[in-house]
Amino acid sequence: MVECGTPARGVDDVDAVTRAVLTASRLLVAVSARSLGEVEDRVTLPQFRMLVVLSTRGATKLVVLAELLQVAPSTAMRMVDRLIVAGLVDRQANPDNRRETLLQLTDEGRRTVEDVTTRRRAEISAIVERLVPEQRSALIEALTAFNDAGGEPSVEVPELHPLGWADAAPDRSG
Repeated sequence: MVECGTPARGVDDVDAVTRAVLTASRLLVAVSARSLGEVEDRVTLPQFRMLVVLSTRGATKLVVLAELLQVAPSTAMRMVDRLIVAGLVDRQANPDNRRETLLQLTDEGRRTVEDVTTRRRAEISAIVERLVPEQRSALIEALTAFNDAGGEPSVEVPELHPLGWADAAPDRSG
């Protein structure tokens, strides 16, 4: 059996790779939790995930938001209600169809996403800086392949704030 932190016996050792990814996911969850430290009295990790989706998609219908988050519409509605009370999300009528309601970030919601992402980016950057250039290159290659295998779209360079979350490029069609 291969211990975490030791090289796998072979490139086909799925169990060793799985353990390494699980270990990395624990680290990333810890980084994510710490990055929410200053707003944890107002925003939970799932609520922050919703804010990130809204920040990348713009004004979005509740049913679309629920699908993107893979939660029931009733769960998404409860989350939205709490975020509206916190002043981070706003509800407005769709100008193209007055029967529809669109959800979008408030200025405070946008600032929250930017602040948390800046803290997360700084901590991840500090970890990456401890790697030698060859390890960084290998990590880019491995994580790109991992993301592709999982169907995760890559984050475009100008779109920095979704770091660490599963979001497509902005789609304003709502």
